[in-house]
Amino acid sequence: MIRTMLFWLALLFALPATADEFKPAYLQLIERGGGYYDVLWKVPALDESKVLKLQPVFPPGTRDVTPHSGIYARGATVQRWRIAVPGGLTGRDIGFAGLALVPVDVLVRMARSDGTEQLERLNPANPVFTAAASPGPWEVVSSYTLLGIEHIWQGIDHLLFVAGLVMLVDSRRKLLLTITAFTIAHSITLALATLGVLKVPGPPVEAIIALSIVFVAAEILHRQQGRTSLAVRKPWLIAFSFGLLHGLGFAGALAEVGLPQNSIPLALLFFNVGVEIGQLLFVAALLAAAALVRRVTGPTDPRWAAVLPAYAIGGIASYWMFERVAAFF
Repeated sequence: MIRTMLFWLALLFALPATADEFKPAYLQLIERGGGYYDVLWKVPALDESKVLKLQPVFPPGTRDVTPHSGIYARGATVQRWRIAVPGGLTGRDIGFAGLALVPVDVLVRMARSDGTEQLERLNPANPVFTAAASPGPWEVVSSYTLLGIEHIWQGIDHLLFVAGLVMLVDSRRKLLLTITAFTIAHSITLALATLGVLKVPGPPVEAIIALSIVFVAAEILHRQQGRTSLAVRKPWLIAFSFGLLHGLGFAGALAEVGLPQNSIPLALLFFNVGVEIGQLLFVAALLAAAALVRRVTGPTDPRWAAVLPAYAIGGIASYWMFERVAAFF
């Protein structure tokens, strides 16, 4: 019956046009001393002329020191300039004109001159960023844990891969080993890529991540047909291998916001902890929903419930793969 539930879950995931889009608007402020800040403002856009109508509103008295320079790339416009804020930003608010009218959140990162950082995610219910004094370790822990949870829940392709593993594995023990292997693998490459030890272009990684979902979907069908393979016998090996690639995808998301220079190990650790919390909650939700449905309808699955979810997941991932490969050119 878990396959029945996963089928509907896969149809729900089919609604977005693309996957793993880490696309809130993004405001970065780097303190340069004396009330000066370098500003980076990134906002989703269809092209150079069709930009989401959303702008930061700085405290009264703020003035631009340099002109705005901007580019359009990969579905967003990025502007850079420098501002002067009399007395600095500490204790003052930054709002966002248009936030209540657009379907995105805003991620704000402020890097202070002492090496500390403040990271917050804003939305229409929480629309104002208040610059705080230098935070302690707890602020870094909470901010990056939440960021990791939010990323895995928005990374539809990562979730579909995990859902495919749940469908492929035929016992709780194997599932525990498989999820653990996936966790270890993406933790390794997330750390290596974030710290600059491993450098791999993002677009090929995203295409291969989509291919990994297609592979798992095919293995689910093979298992239903009574065929065996390495993926069926030892799914943790497949989870570990593809987990290395998924970790590079997580690193790309983390690179969007950066790490606090005086707390890099702490921020990296708890971003990964957040990813794991989000992943485990997702798996727990799948298993709980399956148990609930089984209790209501009985243990027998119709044949279509074993096949259609794999085709749905594989079809969605195939579309993503071709879309991402086409973006190379």
